Amino acid sequence: MAEAVLQRVLSEIPVLDQHELQQVQWAVQARLAPQSQAQKRRAFYHALRASGLVRQIKTHPVSDGVQRQLVQVQGPPVSQTIIEERR
Repeated sequence: MAEAVLQRVLSEIPVLDQHELQQVQWAVQARLAPQSQAQKRRAFYHALRASGLVRQIKTHPVSDGVQRQLVQVQGPPVSQTIIEERR
């Protein structure tokens, strides 16, 4: 199945105009970038552990993917209130 899709995509490339080819290039680069960034991050963490600077690398909690709604606040901005309370 994946091979058929790949062949169909590759056969369409010669008929694409310049703008469409750029869109394809951006899509491919965006798809590949996170993987290379993750590899760089893993190598960095491995180097930290190997050097003895850190003993453990904690992972970030996985987002639940829920879109949260903003809360409407009346009065001054919350940041301003926090600053005033700290004085």
